[in-house]
Amino acid sequence: MLVSQTFVKTRFTLVTNYLCKNHAVIVIEDLNVSGMMQNHKLAQSIADCGFYEFKRQLEYKCKKFVAKLVLADRWYPSSKTCSNCGCKKESLLLSERVYECKHCGHVIDRDLNAAINLSRLAKA
Repeated sequence: MLVSQTFVKTRFTLVTNYLCKNHAVIVIEDLNVSGMMQNHKLAQSIADCGFYEFKRQLEYKCKKFVAKLVLADRWYPSSKTCSNCGCKKESLLLSERVYECKHCGHVIDRDLNAAINLSRLAKA
């Protein structure tokens, strides 16, 4: 299903306005979009997301609404690091949707684990 450019920009505007008006600190990851585009199964979905536009709007609206934007380095291991004990996995497949720490036994949704780690990065 194709989504119109106007619809996407309107949604970005609403979401970025909400985030910048209601949060003092916002953390996003600097994703390797060109590398992700090489995965032919994901390329079209990634192209439709508009990561650059979302980031661009966040950058200028954070300045406008005096919010702090933290950009996590693209190599920051937010998904590979255990949010419970801090132990880092050497590899983590994209298909692994649940993070299981071999060190402390912590089991958590992969995206929630990354979000907790990014939140801690913002407070550092």
